Amino acid sequence: MLQMLDPNTATPEDIANLRHQLGLDKSFVSQFLTYANQMLHGDFGKSILNSEPVLPKIIKHFPDTLALTLASSLISAAVGIFLGVLSAIHRNSWIDIVTRIVGLFGISMPSFWSGILLILIFSVHFGWFPAMGSDGWKTLVLPAFTLGIVGSGFIVRMVRNSMLEVINEQFILTLRSKGLSERLVMYRHALRNALIPAITMIGVLVGELMAGAVVIETVFSRQGIGRIVSDALMAKDLPVVQGVVFFSAIIYVLVNLLVDLSYSVIDPRVRRAH
Repeated sequence: MLQMLDPNTATPEDIANLRHQLGLDKSFVSQFLTYANQMLHGDFGKSILNSEPVLPKIIKHFPDTLALTLASSLISAAVGIFLGVLSAIHRNSWIDIVTRIVGLFGISMPSFWSGILLILIFSVHFGWFPAMGSDGWKTLVLPAFTLGIVGSGFIVRMVRNSMLEVINEQFILTLRSKGLSERLVMYRHALRNALIPAITMIGVLVGELMAGAVVIETVFSRQGIGRIVSDALMAKDLPVVQGVVFFSAIIYVLVNLLVDLSYSVIDPRVRRAH
């Protein structure tokens, strides 16, 4: 609170008046109910540093974070599903071992370390992509791959385990006995039935990727909501932090609602069950 006043000239009366303006002289329950009512009306409060409304600031920078999250989610899904299927088809072979090591690498490596490594290779050494900024698709490539690598490791494990379960089911043996090619059985029938757990994982990963954007947008100097909340944490601007967290929670809930609705499209058995 003293950030809003000059600590050298602020008097106890000034501090008391500011506490009254911010509602800090009320009980915790009263403050919470007031804040919840304001959020329901689209008022996420104002920044302590510059008194700028929080919600317009979030909406202004959200498209950059949305682009990063969607791009990294697509990379995670594409790489994770491909490697997971490949690992399941070639179970216990050297392909399976290499694929699982790649997935473990993606899970284990800190995102900031992967980001710095990609900058050194593809920006500093080769000069293919810019290392900083958020203007144009080229500035999106490196941060999207940095986050995508992390997510793909989880999806590889999920798809591999799901595929191994589906491959041993009776209907797969029936399809093979009818003379269908192995490629058709694996990619059209087995994969479709194994995608439900993977789609669920992707919905969960969206929240993880949005949280990871705080670090990645700082590493790559992108102006998204991750960078906003990082700067707000450094400045102890709590209304901005609260607004970003609540806004991100809303997006996370909506994404998982869409994931639940997609089950009936991917697996016809879900439609017949209802």
